[in-house]
Amino acid sequence: MIITKISPFLVDRFLLVRVYTDAGVVGNGEADLWAHHPTVAKHILDLSEYYVGKDARRMEHHYQAITRQTHFMGAALSAAVSAIDIALWDILAKSVDLPVYQLLGGKCRDRVKVFANVVGDTLEERAESAAAGVRQGYISLRTQPFLPGWDQIPASKMIGQAVAIVAAIREAIGYDVDLGLELHRNLRPEEAITLARELASFRILYYEDPLAPESNEALAYVAQHVDLPIATGERFYNIFQFKELIDSGTVSLIRPDLSLAGGYTQLKKIAGMAEGAFVGIFPHLMGSPVNIAAFVQLDAAIPNFFLHEDLVAVDVFNDIVDHPPRRDGGWLVVPDRPGIGLEIDESKLAKYPFRPRAIEGSFGPDGAVHH
Repeated sequence: MIITKISPFLVDRFLLVRVYTDAGVVGNGEADLWAHHPTVAKHILDLSEYYVGKDARRMEHHYQAITRQTHFMGAALSAAVSAIDIALWDILAKSVDLPVYQLLGGKCRDRVKVFANVVGDTLEERAESAAAGVRQGYISLRTQPFLPGWDQIPASKMIGQAVAIVAAIREAIGYDVDLGLELHRNLRPEEAITLARELASFRILYYEDPLAPESNEALAYVAQHVDLPIATGERFYNIFQFKELIDSGTVSLIRPDLSLAGGYTQLKKIAGMAEGAFVGIFPHLMGSPVNIAAFVQLDAAIPNFFLHEDLVAVDVFNDIVDHPPRRDGGWLVVPDRPGIGLEIDESKLAKYPFRPRAIEGSFGPDGAVHH
């Protein structure tokens, strides 16, 4: 099967891609670099000059050819390659009438555990949000332990608020439901250490992204001083970054993004490296129903999958695909349809014009960039 065309689609806040072949099989994928989707879309068009005319089934070969030609990889180019790679696996799986997970080794599970986000501007709202998630069937919850204006107050007060949030959630749901914390790269090392020690008694399942991702050394320093399992890696975009992170021994969970870190071709390898170190795969998932469907195929096929976000909020875009992801309480059902399990309906995409995301910055009380 020869690639004849590659088209990116900027839809609402998503970047979808379709790869067309001379056999009439069309592959679907999605890129995740939310702040720079127009740039990634341009990369996809530029890369099509390489892909068009080539065999759609040589995913590893194409990945190596592109990433090693100039060695100028980076997040934008990696997101573009990832979206195309997902679509190529979709094509291959459809051509043999099998789900992608069958080509990745077959199912390790029949359904995929997802977490619900606990939200609210007050302790009472957080408690009710957590209780509602449990009523809906979720057995895993996650929250950002910050209240509005947290970046305008002293660190000690922020830490006190964070502990109060966690305590309110635990009081509402007890200790039989998993609870993870997303720190969103907002803390300094000393803040992350102090907060983790304050939270030790609340049975926190994971401590996600306490620091900005640029320094593994800083993360290792934090890991040496806290007893909470650390998860990170959602901003990483290649296998080499994940190898260094896994080898550092500082994390229990890594957060590769299928639509940023190399598609199925690379994520299967990253999961294998992590498996050998008893590190779980906690994928970072953003995007449309297309991305959810693509991720479920990977989740089903790797033994060390942990969980990921439910993304219920994007169900309002289910009309852009023919078979939206199917939910069952706190689970996503693994479909048995070919490819990633759905087709994009191009006739519906214009209904959702692109909405760019502005970069606004976040500033502390002194006016300096805070996080």
